[in-house]
Amino acid sequence: MNTKNLVLMALLVGVGAALYLIIPGYGEGMKPDFMLTMMFIGILLFPTFKETFLLAITTGVLSGLFSTFPGGFVPNIIDKLVTGIVFFVIVLALRQLGQKVAVGAVLVGLGTILSGTTFLSMALLLVGLPGGAAFSFLFMAVVLPAVGLNAVTFIIIYPIITNLLKRSKFNTSVSQA
Repeated sequence: MNTKNLVLMALLVGVGAALYLIIPGYGEGMKPDFMLTMMFIGILLFPTFKETFLLAITTGVLSGLFSTFPGGFVPNIIDKLVTGIVFFVIVLALRQLGQKVAVGAVLVGLGTILSGTTFLSMALLLVGLPGGAAFSFLFMAVVLPAVGLNAVTFIIIYPIITNLLKRSKFNTSVSQA
């Protein structure tokens, strides 16, 4: 890992954290997780296990710290770690296709479904769902809208970041493509 790449990953996580903080929670304290979108962008830019693991742990801890979901710290860490590693494996399998915005948006949508399912499952097992809410209710009320929001956010942000990186001297999968 070089310092430039670490700085870019930190910027992505920071932007994701800022977006996460300003989005209000709904559906029993859950909210769309834009940190997840930034983690996905980071994995697409730096498709190595070390960077993926670092992004997943950092994103999970920050999401957990800022979570408005009661008892959401540990489920957030588990969720981001599982989602990050699965997303990384899929990106490696689709190495060239993953750089296209449309394919990336579909992957982000599927990754968001995996993340939401993992988070709700872990929350249900570890701390229970708040207010007696049903898994299916939270999935439909929060996770499915988050899929659309994260995909749209990816479609807007990813081309901007890739164009900036192509002009810079960052060593990413985009600058090598």
